[in-house]
Amino acid sequence: MKNIAVIGAGTMGNGIAHTFAQFGYKVSLIDIAQASLDRGIATITKNLDRQVAKEKISEADKNATLANITTYTDTKEGVAGVDLVVEAATENIDLKLKIFRNLDEVTEDHVILATNTSSISITKIAAVTSRPDKVIGMHFMNPVPIMKLIEIIRGYSTSDEVTNLIMETSKKLNKVPVEVNDYPGFVANRILMPMINEAIITLNEGVAGVEEIDTVMKLGMAHPMGPLQLADFIGLDVCLAIMNVLYEGLGNPKYAPCPLLVNMVTAGKLGIKSKEGFYSWGHGTKELIVADNFKK
Repeated sequence: MKNIAVIGAGTMGNGIAHTFAQFGYKVSLIDIAQASLDRGIATITKNLDRQVAKEKISEADKNATLANITTYTDTKEGVAGVDLVVEAATENIDLKLKIFRNLDEVTEDHVILATNTSSISITKIAAVTSRPDKVIGMHFMNPVPIMKLIEIIRGYSTSDEVTNLIMETSKKLNKVPVEVNDYPGFVANRILMPMINEAIITLNEGVAGVEEIDTVMKLGMAHPMGPLQLADFIGLDVCLAIMNVLYEGLGNPKYAPCPLLVNMVTAGKLGIKSKEGFYSWGHGTKELIVADNFKK
């Protein structure tokens, strides 16, 4: 497989496109909005410049990577001649099902359809296509060009051939693929999201403040960042969506999202993307400032 299409030019989509292109794949980056594509290419360029500055790649490598990416606003045009499509749209089941119905219609029969979903059932997504054996999960971690892990999720009907091919393709990206089965949250988010949710419950119950909770987890558990900072980084809306998938899919009250998380998302406090969550991100500095609502 040398020709890849990526659906969605947001944080995950442009990171996935960057990674494939850097390893010599021809990438069609597809989004419905040209402005999103322009931002995606700008982000990829900035990240490549950072790699050049750190002497991880050369200027020639940067130029070759950018030359491997072509942008499209028309999905049918963008997927022409590709062997693999990786969907990286918003974590919304209705949107993903709509995308996969369309991809099934506009791609050739041999094309593998992968989703970067972090929690939604691969089996459910595959069921709206005529090729469930060729539908698979490729859950990249953010930031994609740096993080080594790809969680490879087999749907109920995903074939051994497709699974093995995607595992080998992942290794060619200098990633470490780990195969898991199709259960709510898979492995990464079934473990991570309840921890983040419990940190929010701990804050909501007044056990400790934002900085105190994050400091305990960073210094006591050797986490690179605390769970509340990580929640801001992921996006509180994404955290809530994944907790809802866990709660609905597993039916256990322990997966119920914290009311504080629900209220913050309702109020539009989504973390970095809205410039405020548990921390304030709108001050033009890397310094983390506890958001006003959580200051003692």
